Amino acid sequence: MKILLYFEDENLIAKSGVGRALCHQKKALESAGVEYTTNYRTTDYDILHVNTYGINSEILVRNARHNGKPVIYHAHSTKEDFRNSYNFSNLVAPYINHRLVSLYKSADVLITPTPYSKRLLESYGLTMPIHAISNGIDLDEYQRSEQKEAAFREYFGLQPGEKTVIGIGLLFPRKGLIDFIRVAENLPEYRFIWFGDVSRLWMSKKILRLLDNPPANVEFPGYIKGDILEGALTAADCFFFPSYEETEGIAVLEALASRQTCVLRDIGAYDSWAASGSNCYLGSSVTEFTELVRGVVEGRLASTADGGYRVAMDRNIESIGRQLKEVYESLL
Repeated sequence: MKILLYFEDENLIAKSGVGRALCHQKKALESAGVEYTTNYRTTDYDILHVNTYGINSEILVRNARHNGKPVIYHAHSTKEDFRNSYNFSNLVAPYINHRLVSLYKSADVLITPTPYSKRLLESYGLTMPIHAISNGIDLDEYQRSEQKEAAFREYFGLQPGEKTVIGIGLLFPRKGLIDFIRVAENLPEYRFIWFGDVSRLWMSKKILRLLDNPPANVEFPGYIKGDILEGALTAADCFFFPSYEETEGIAVLEALASRQTCVLRDIGAYDSWAASGSNCYLGSSVTEFTELVRGVVEGRLASTADGGYRVAMDRNIESIGRQLKEVYESLL
């Protein structure tokens, strides 16, 4: 059994959750002993597992169909998580939805990260088998390291005892960026750092104004990975991610795997695992988020690190590899 994993325009998606999903899929298949290739020009494969939505992805699916190869479409995206992202995204959302459904219909099987996104796909009228399989998380990568934490503190010039709150995501309104800033304004005694980037051409005017004139305690260092980010995930006092819509939220899995206490918006993507006060804290307004973040940072609210880590453990790379292998075998 040999799988063709396809991600179109890898350089363009590298900074997104879909880009990180590519790394996770490779590791998952390696852990399960499943042979794979990313060479889309080859015909030496048994199943096409496609993750992107461009013209080349469509052509590859058509060729696989012509050659009698089973096709799996990995449904990372929905019309719901496309809205409130790029400039004009709401205007083109109906077209995007039409295209997504058309592409998804070309598959024998769909894989999507959560039961929530599975329900959304079913609401589109898709009737083929749909498997809810997490994008997974490499637990080893997010273990605490004094060296990584030192790299984070040095990079940002953090002083002893200085309190930090971090978020991670593309610079979209959908990610809750505006609420992140509003909460920071309510808590000027803490430093708020948001890791992530996107071309200014795609940013709304409101986001551009906020980025160009942020509160004094808010920083946008751009896209950073490796030791500095991983050190931030374990060393920060709180992970705050008020996103309005996710299919899973890989950044949340990274924070949970880092044994970080998370303050999240109460949204459908988390409803299969989130228990406020047990493995995270859930809120729905700037007022609630302000009190939750303050409670976590000051230690007035109990740490949810252990409960959150158990959620990440259930989504470890090895488990995801076994689940993917079962889906592949069911098609052959």
